[in-house]
Amino acid sequence: MAERNAVIASRVGLHARPASIFIAAVKEQSVPVTIAKGDGQPMPASSILSLLGLGASHGDTVTLRAEGEGAEEALEKLAAVLETDLDAE
Repeated sequence: MAERNAVIASRVGLHARPASIFIAAVKEQSVPVTIAKGDGQPMPASSILSLLGLGASHGDTVTLRAEGEGAEEALEKLAAVLETDLDAE
């Protein structure tokens, strides 16, 4: 299983707009991806309710996990999305 940590760069955290952009990126991947904050339970990264329920704020570290062919590449792409200030676009 591939794993990658990412720091939330959006100024107001992973709220509706950044979460929607991230989910669109997750759905482009060929592997299922989970996301967790701290010691929290991993949740489907493709679910808006899961993402909003994380309560991830600017500067928080989240853990992305995926399994299967292309998992490492998928996590690199998704981490890059989270580490971009999506509120600045």
